[in-house]
Amino acid sequence: MADSGLDTSRPHPARRYDYWLGGKDNFEADRESARQIEARMPLVRLTVHENRWFLHRAVRHLAGLGIRQFLDIGTGIPTSPNTHELAQLADPTARVVYADNDPLVLAHARALLTGDPRGRTAYLDADLRDPVRILGDEDLRRTLDLNQPVALMLIAILHFVRDAEDPRGILDTLIDALPDGSYVVASHVTLEYMTPEEFKAVRAVAEAQSQARSGVELAELFDRPDLTPVGPGVQSVSEWWADEAPNPRPRVEDVACNGFVARVTRS
Repeated sequence: MADSGLDTSRPHPARRYDYWLGGKDNFEADRESARQIEARMPLVRLTVHENRWFLHRAVRHLAGLGIRQFLDIGTGIPTSPNTHELAQLADPTARVVYADNDPLVLAHARALLTGDPRGRTAYLDADLRDPVRILGDEDLRRTLDLNQPVALMLIAILHFVRDAEDPRGILDTLIDALPDGSYVVASHVTLEYMTPEEFKAVRAVAEAQSQARSGVELAELFDRPDLTPVGPGVQSVSEWWADEAPNPRPRVEDVACNGFVARVTRS
């Protein structure tokens, strides 16, 4: 029997994220890792939920602007409503490509990520660190028209790419492929709002698999002349389109995640 690549003995970010969202598609290693982080960062569940709601509002906002194509990299285990459901609610012909590198995510995606037949949904077993493979994938090319605007969704994924892995180069490859009128949406873990004691405790656990970045560092990853930031640029995910979110809004200090949205403008 071929190796499925599914290692349940080691925690995986997608399955840990599923646990915090209240899902059931996770294993003891994932739950134990999540509990260790939560013991040092009690508000992590709030952060995860606020990040998810940021995704929802971003897709609705872009669909309202007429975007009908989405490339969602690092989608994680499907949790409804997902990108294709929200996009196809606005327009049933919307097209969405998901990409992730977890075999468990792949299995669930193939079973669950089926959208409106008037549109199209595809899933790629691919890693953000290999953007050339993602862009050249036949399923992506059959699903998305890269001559028309695309929303590149990078939700809670960039902090798993360390500086040594050239995140700027990865982003440049992806953004270079987007036509005029496209959008980039990203969210990223930050520890900048924590007390020094919280920072030290969380970093010891969380950064075993990831690299937190400040808002300034996140903005630097997207510092390109062809990207025009939307609104204030980088700000807490809890503050994006806050008038469309449930009230009361949490404090920025309680949500360890920043969001960024920008429009691609070609001269």
